[in-house]
Amino acid sequence: MKRFFSNSIVILSLVLATVVAGFDMVFSKSDTPQLVVYDKSASQAPDIQCYYNDTPHAIDQDGYIELLVWNIYKQNRSNWKTALNKLSQSSQLVLLQEASLTKELQSWIGQGNWNGNAVDAFKAFETSAGVLNIARQLPAKACAYIELEPWLRLPKSALYAEYALSNSEQLAVVNIHSVNFTYGTDEYQRQLSALVTELQKHQGPVIAAGDFNSWSAERVEVMQQALKKVGLRPATYEPDYRKQFVNGLPFDHIYYRGLTLETAKAPKTDASDHNPLIARFKL
Repeated sequence: MKRFFSNSIVILSLVLATVVAGFDMVFSKSDTPQLVVYDKSASQAPDIQCYYNDTPHAIDQDGYIELLVWNIYKQNRSNWKTALNKLSQSSQLVLLQEASLTKELQSWIGQGNWNGNAVDAFKAFETSAGVLNIARQLPAKACAYIELEPWLRLPKSALYAEYALSNSEQLAVVNIHSVNFTYGTDEYQRQLSALVTELQKHQGPVIAAGDFNSWSAERVEVMQQALKKVGLRPATYEPDYRKQFVNGLPFDHIYYRGLTLETAKAPKTDASDHNPLIARFKL
């Protein structure tokens, strides 16, 4: 019996070592947030934590902003590009979560005459993944944020950016993919608090959106209380086909202040495991 337990421990240790080694072969991550900047040719600037632009141009079109928010599921569905082309065709600002920064996606940014700011949360087979902001103009400022998943040990990411508007204001934008697999809400609250601290410094309009992984009443309470501190209100959708947890709570949200929300909808798509959010704002 003693030999059996001894052999079992050895086998278990070998299995765990193999799993860890395999994980390290697939995934790599940085201990500090890394921001990736793409210009309209999709050329990549060196990784930094924050980006600053002294001559930003307004992103709105005649005082309107159409916003697309979408967890794109690392482009795992073959029709992601067709869907993204259609969904973003009238957008001034696109906020993606679970974006895998493949050469194909980088090419899409360049060919579409877009600019991009992405957070390199981690790399899978040397390809970065994280949240991604896409707009016709680069922001005045963009900073990367990460929060480590305590179980998976891979970071979730968020991006804080400030975009110029035609009315001389600046729009603060938070694009977030919230931590998911946690016991309790400590990491969830810490990730939101860091972003709220930035928003508290901003006097103008704000949009905070993304996949908040708000699958429990406790998480919803933390999210609402955090965003309430900076005067944000939730958008309502018609139709509303947002992805929901088994208890009926949606994962994806748009919160805003200092803007007039004209329309918001969450249509269906089979190009991801999340449905997109589309909102039209007036300055």
